[in-house]
Amino acid sequence: MEIIDYRNVEVRQEDMFVLGDVTFTVREGDFVYLIGKVGSGKSSLLKTFYAELDVLCPMPDSHAIVLGTNLSTLKKRHIPRLRRQMGIVFQDFQLLTDRNVFDNLSFVLKSTGWKDKKLIHQKIFQVLDLVGMDTKGYKMPHELSGGEQQRICIARALLNDPKLILADEPTGNLDPETGRQIMEIFKKVGETGTTVIMITHNLQWPREFPGRIFRCVGRRLKVDCDLPPGPSIDDNEAADEAPIRISENDDTILV
Repeated sequence: MEIIDYRNVEVRQEDMFVLGDVTFTVREGDFVYLIGKVGSGKSSLLKTFYAELDVLCPMPDSHAIVLGTNLSTLKKRHIPRLRRQMGIVFQDFQLLTDRNVFDNLSFVLKSTGWKDKKLIHQKIFQVLDLVGMDTKGYKMPHELSGGEQQRICIARALLNDPKLILADEPTGNLDPETGRQIMEIFKKVGETGTTVIMITHNLQWPREFPGRIFRCVGRRLKVDCDLPPGPSIDDNEAADEAPIRISENDDTILV
């Protein structure tokens, strides 16, 4: 089953050209690492998957389909329905600080239509058990370590049994051992058949936990490529990766 199918699409941010001629297919159960230097377009591409950023289909055969939804014809009012089919994990956790773990997760379920208290309780402890946090439901976010907060974020992303998990640098703020534990959780999730697409600068993870490699470089997306050498993408050499401005009158690239 195809989860994402992009053909000859462009990614722009306002009048900035980010990526061009983007073509790839991601299938059910794929584990994809999205790598590239700062400013290369990784996060912009990820945002198109949940319709935070538009994609352009400039060619007659261009299309951008996510979970069966054609993004080029997607109405704004239908975006929440698309997002309910996926889970999103951010680097900075984004937990509600005024309520405990259980209430954080309960809030998500109730917001997506769950009403039965017994089923809500069962689902919350099911996902907490999956991430090794089944005894932490009463804890407030500030009482948890960074690794524990990220586990809760993964649990939150799994609440509605998504077909697709998107993770933007989920280990970026964690120490190496905690990051490895988080990666083990993601791999366990992937083994259930859930598709995972993860942005990471840490090239050790795809070496330890193999997956497909997509690389943003030179304003293009290289698909199923080899890992570059070294422990990480060198973020200090990003000048040639920055988006470039498009002319207001046409699609001319302004250097």
